[in-house]
Amino acid sequence: MDAASKYSVQQSTNAPVGFTNSMLFTSTSAYTIGTGEAFGFRQVIEGFNVADLGWGTANAKTVTLSFWVRSSLTGTFGGVIRNASNNRTYPFTYSISTANNWEQKAITIAGDTSGTWLTTNGAGLAVQFGLGIDASISGTAGSWAGTGYWGATGATSVVGTSGATFYITGVQLEEGSVATPFEYRQYGQELALCQRYYTKEPGEFFTLMLRPDGYRYVPWFFPVTMRTTPTIGWSAYQPDGTSTSGGTTQITATKTFLRSTSATTTSTANPYFQNLYASAEL
Repeated sequence: MDAASKYSVQQSTNAPVGFTNSMLFTSTSAYTIGTGEAFGFRQVIEGFNVADLGWGTANAKTVTLSFWVRSSLTGTFGGVIRNASNNRTYPFTYSISTANNWEQKAITIAGDTSGTWLTTNGAGLAVQFGLGIDASISGTAGSWAGTGYWGATGATSVVGTSGATFYITGVQLEEGSVATPFEYRQYGQELALCQRYYTKEPGEFFTLMLRPDGYRYVPWFFPVTMRTTPTIGWSAYQPDGTSTSGGTTQITATKTFLRSTSATTTSTANPYFQNLYASAEL
């Protein structure tokens, strides 16, 4: 996450029984971590989806983090759970005992009774896995801290070994002190959940909408309500056969209207936006 080009990331078909794919990280050098540097990855969870945990109150609920992992390295590995402000963190560790072999892990974490944990459409909490964290920003595993740790003390550095591999899949965070079987959701349901944060319209999206003010508009209605008013982008835009710029107006979490930047009432060209996308990621 600090120095560039220290590992590559890709989808892999190497996965344990019951799964089709995994995420593969490959170290591209034998890198010595500098002071304050951190390498890893994280999943941010929306506050609405963790509000029932009651974190930050006396009724904070216990959770269990489970996942499948495989690495060319063995030893102790780590990560953290943190709040949006990164001033409440829980470092955790797990071990990989056999190289190049899938192992399932489960870590039970008592809910945090302190700190501020968002319960809105902001970042409720984040689960981070370390691939190499400097000792100065690592904390002792197994307890909550009012410090912005990025990893657990003593964890193995994947980026420290050239060509080292790290695979992970089947990550699940759930209420309770026991890891239950992985929840498999229908493809359509999973797609809709993803579209709350990112959606796109591939190809050319033509408009026939010529307003009295002389501008041409493309109405785009998102398939689901997005987390918040998204950022809109596109790869190409052609309002009148010559212009290559565009504008957006009336953006909400449910729809947007994209508009040409100049009135083109006499144009015979068919204007379009190409490869539209809307991003409301955390």
